[in-house]
Amino acid sequence: MSAPTTRHEYTIKEAAALTGLPASTLRYYESIGVIAPIGRGASSKHRVYDEDDLDQVMWVACLAATGMSVSDMKKYVANGELGPAAAREQIELLAAQQRRLALEAEHIALRQRYVALKIDYWHATDAGDAARAELLSGEARKLADDLKRAGRK
Repeated sequence: MSAPTTRHEYTIKEAAALTGLPASTLRYYESIGVIAPIGRGASSKHRVYDEDDLDQVMWVACLAATGMSVSDMKKYVANGELGPAAAREQIELLAAQQRRLALEAEHIALRQRYVALKIDYWHATDAGDAARAELLSGEARKLADDLKRAGRK
């Protein structure tokens, strides 16, 4: 006969510390259905998180960390309840998020290139190399235009 497993219970403050999400976000996610309703203490009626709750909150926190919209997280969680029948929609949600992240990475790379060009420009200016500074200034102007166009996408 095996010993019963001890179930740990956590307050909202502890759940927030363990998941990295503020208590206000945990309450909000619960209120709009991103996470399942959390059990309440018998006498205190305060939220009591168990290991399963924390597991769900952790993977929702990971989705949030990718920048996924609350609406998409809600769909993802609802689809998760459907299991394999929702696999295609889950793939579509995640693939769309992957595309958004790739576009965001491209924008970040453009901004990094712009900053690097401006650093090089100021090094050239500091060194008195006016010809190089002018060349870099032209490259920076072109890249600034690319950044404006990327921002409109």
